[in-house]
Amino acid sequence: MCVCIVALLVLLAACGTTKVQPGYYRVQSGDTLTQIARKQGTSVSNLVRWNSLSNSNSIEVGQMLRVEAPAGQATKSTPSASKSKPAASSRATPAPTAKRRTAPPGAISLVWPAQGKVTRSYDGSASNGIVISNGAGTPVVAAAGGTVAYSGSGLRGYGHLVIVKHNASFLSIYAHNSKLLVKEGQSVKQGQKIAEMGNSDSKQVGLYFELRYDGQAVDPAGNLPPK
Repeated sequence: MCVCIVALLVLLAACGTTKVQPGYYRVQSGDTLTQIARKQGTSVSNLVRWNSLSNSNSIEVGQMLRVEAPAGQATKSTPSASKSKPAASSRATPAPTAKRRTAPPGAISLVWPAQGKVTRSYDGSASNGIVISNGAGTPVVAAAGGTVAYSGSGLRGYGHLVIVKHNASFLSIYAHNSKLLVKEGQSVKQGQKIAEMGNSDSKQVGLYFELRYDGQAVDPAGNLPPK
């Protein structure tokens, strides 16, 4: 198993095995930093500062975030609504724009992993993959041939999950399935049915599909055929 897959599985496994300590929050599927700040009664700038985040748009499912001020650090509050005009120095700095990562053109040729409507696209920040929505039980197929690196349901935030290693550089992720049809170490062909669509660990039925190149999530649109 290549280093990038080992690192990914260690990260995903931490989602389900690490206990959340007081003052911390584990990032769930679909979370954004703004939503987390609102739920925890703090600000995005506090979360960025307390967790030394280089990009406020980049958080991962399973990541543990500090949501309470560390000892010795004060919480920076937002300006009071009673103030008629905020001071110029308190003007928030715009968050850096997330970079859309892509794989080299033609590096891998994919087929659509499921039939349905794309209800969430890759944006490189809040979503590192795409969501394809259809009815429960819709076939989920391998986007390209390869070997099943993971098949199971013990990784919180992904439900019933399959990871397929295609070669030394590429792997693909298929999450929230209702049923898994392959086992770890099994070889699969492009277009082979590997699971059935569901809503395991998700509020809605749909397949979460992610393509990774050299360990980084990339926009699969450039390697999928047009709809």
